[in-house]
Amino acid sequence: MSLSSMLFLLVASSFSILMSLFCILFEKCYVVEWEILSINSNSIVATYIFDWISLMFLGFVLLISSMVIFYSGDYMSGDYNINRFIYLVLAFVFSMAMLIVSPNLISILLGWDGLGLVSYALVIYYQNEKSANAGMLTVLSNRIGDVAILLSIGLMFKLGGWNFIYYTYYLSDMDSLVLKLLVMLAAMTKSAQIPFSAWLPAAMAAPTPVSALVHSSTLVTAGVYLMIRFSPSLMGSGVSTLLLLISCLTMFMSGLGANFEYDLKKIIALSTLSQLGVMLSVLSLGFSVLAFFHLLTHALFKALLFMCAGVVIHNVKEFQDIRFMGSLCSKMPLTSMCMNLANLALCGTPFLAGFYSKDLILEMAFMSWINLVCFILYVVSTSLTVCYTFRLIYYSLTGLHNLSSYSAINDSSVIMTSPMIVLSLGAIFGGAGLSWIIFPESYMICMTLSMKLLTLFISILGAVLGYMFNLMNVNYSLKSLNMYGMVLFMGSMWFMPFMSTFNFSKNSLTMGTSYYKICDKGWSESLGGQGLFSTVMAFSLHGQIFQDNGIKVFMKMFLVLSITLLLFII
Repeated sequence: MSLSSMLFLLVASSFSILMSLFCILFEKCYVVEWEILSINSNSIVATYIFDWISLMFLGFVLLISSMVIFYSGDYMSGDYNINRFIYLVLAFVFSMAMLIVSPNLISILLGWDGLGLVSYALVIYYQNEKSANAGMLTVLSNRIGDVAILLSIGLMFKLGGWNFIYYTYYLSDMDSLVLKLLVMLAAMTKSAQIPFSAWLPAAMAAPTPVSALVHSSTLVTAGVYLMIRFSPSLMGSGVSTLLLLISCLTMFMSGLGANFEYDLKKIIALSTLSQLGVMLSVLSLGFSVLAFFHLLTHALFKALLFMCAGVVIHNVKEFQDIRFMGSLCSKMPLTSMCMNLANLALCGTPFLAGFYSKDLILEMAFMSWINLVCFILYVVSTSLTVCYTFRLIYYSLTGLHNLSSYSAINDSSVIMTSPMIVLSLGAIFGGAGLSWIIFPESYMICMTLSMKLLTLFISILGAVLGYMFNLMNVNYSLKSLNMYGMVLFMGSMWFMPFMSTFNFSKNSLTMGTSYYKICDKGWSESLGGQGLFSTVMAFSLHGQIFQDNGIKVFMKMFLVLSITLLLFII
């Protein structure tokens, strides 16, 4: 099942990427309208767009999905319901494909809701208390974005249609401010921006292949992709300024939290959150193609990073705490090599995939009209990214050897390592290839030497801090207990999981229960459909009695009429 699905998705991915290259080369864009049903003058039409953006992104989604499904064949081999898992992943990919090729808000809602529903089923796949809580938080957070899409569908009706691809250049007036805010809210919930960030690390309760798919190219990137499509309407408005501030804060918050985290998958999830902040921040500055470029390069090395984490977790007997690992490079050289490639690409190491997009993003941000706060957040967040990456390398791949009791640690599984090697090639050559395809013209960025070297300097500083400080933490006494309150605040995503679960979810569910009892089970029973049904049935019963006694009534009326006529005659 996994092999056949992988081959099908791989062929579809190759075709999609070739078609995108054709669209770029000949500057083509195809919009297909299929009339499903026509009743009198009303037509139900399905609209699909095939331009280089949708085809390129679809090709990458299918490529990563094929690698993940092949990888799952060994990772989930002990699961009795592996076919059900494959079907869920395929439904997830189909929902994402629907969202990518839909320029219509109504049809995009099908893919949007499909992602939310299937992601809930995948997060609760292990069916324990942790998975159930994480699934509930995920589905409730994403439901806010679903409501925002539904409201935006109603607001777009005044424009004469729901094909937003035609109207994005005409949404600059104040009347469309609410529509743009709703679309931004929907994108923020899917991309887990502040204050909806708590569900992204919680969704790590899903199996690791699902995490590799969700955090690289599907669920969390759906919001970024929607904002890329709506990007022409954001320019020169207060919405873009608000989005810039929120995304920069998300980037800083997640980078800070990852430096205090010890769960392997949660560190990688927080790095995803940081990169989503990078994408949305540069998109709010007006560089939508650059945000799309980083979206594609990030998908390659983040899927690889999660696959490497899955192999590590699989080998260390399902531990996810990096303090229980150490010196894995001597036991798992191939996995360590792939993991280092993904980590270095994430840091923006020169000539790897992340360098081409991330360095260009920082240079364009430094040249833009941004305030000092956003500039500092960019600089510090970049340093924090390298810091937690080298901290992860120290604890898991190098450092002290904490797994002496496990002798069977190796990376001999060909089924799990083959997709990692394919994605490693993408992490090495993907950035250069995509930059030549997306930006074929030569460009020149004029900056001072200090600004040009700033990115390199803060990256080296972050690497030194991330490796050396954690080396001192292991060899010397722990000093963070002296500042326990501050460490707790910074390491817990600014208390957002607490606010999202206890305050938001609990209060909203309690309020929903009260409304259900008062309205659905209360007034609506007497004043709604049930009460109306009872009233109509009562009148109908009286009418039925009147009809059943029709002969008697007729004879009585005849008698009364006869007596009345006699009285008049007499």
